[in-house]
Formats: sequence, structure tokens, C-alpha cells
Amino acid sequence: QVQLVESGGGLVQAGGSLRLSCAASGNIVSVNTMGWYRQAPGNLRELVALITSGGSANYADSVKGRFTISRDNAKNTVYLQMNSLKPEDTAVYYCNADVVVGTPNTLDAWGQGTLVTVSS
Repeated sequence: QVQLVESGGGLVQAGGSLRLSCAASGNIVSVNTMGWYRQAPGNLRELVALITSGGSANYADSVKGRFTISRDNAKNTVYLQMNSLKPEDTAVYYCNADVVVGTPNTLDAWGQGTLVTVSS
């Protein structure tokens, strides 16, 4: 069993900042790529940012220059620093991780989601 627990969502005014955290726990050997996705009402879930175990990051064009993804491998935790937030960033944000639970078994794990609301 692997659990991803997110925290840090909430209500913020446009132009403000929030920091999301996601900690993986359970039967973990190691964690490969970790990432953040989001889903706004009526929309499909979309990729926000990914980070490899080596620290290489990729971002959706819509968040480049405003969001920063980082991770602490010792804690199996990934973070998303969100600055200059816009109303269109309003969504439920989900953490995702490619977790090695054995050799060669991996698990595509998801968190329960945390709501980010940006008011105009």
C-alpha cells in the first residue's frame, strides 16, 4: 500500500501565493517521477508540472515562470510553489508519483486532491 497525502490548498486572492506539499508513504522502495496535475470544473485533468528523481522539471506553458516544482527525496515529498496566482488557476490539484514498490514492480499513485481557489 502506498499513500500520497497532499496539503497546502486554500483560498487566495489573485496575485498571491500558495505552496502545496505531497508526501508519499507506505511500502516504498524508491520514487521515480513525481508531479502535480489539476482539474477545474468541467475540464479534463491536466498536467501542471513534473520532476524526476534527479531533479529535472517540466512545466505546462500556462504556469511557466510562476510555479516551481521541487522535491525532497529523503522524505519522498514533492512541493509546488505557486506565485502570481490567477483565477484560472482555480482547480483541484492532484499529486502523482511513480513509486517503486518492489523489483521490478511500480505503482502509479495518486493523492486525494487539494482545492485551490483564486479570487479576482
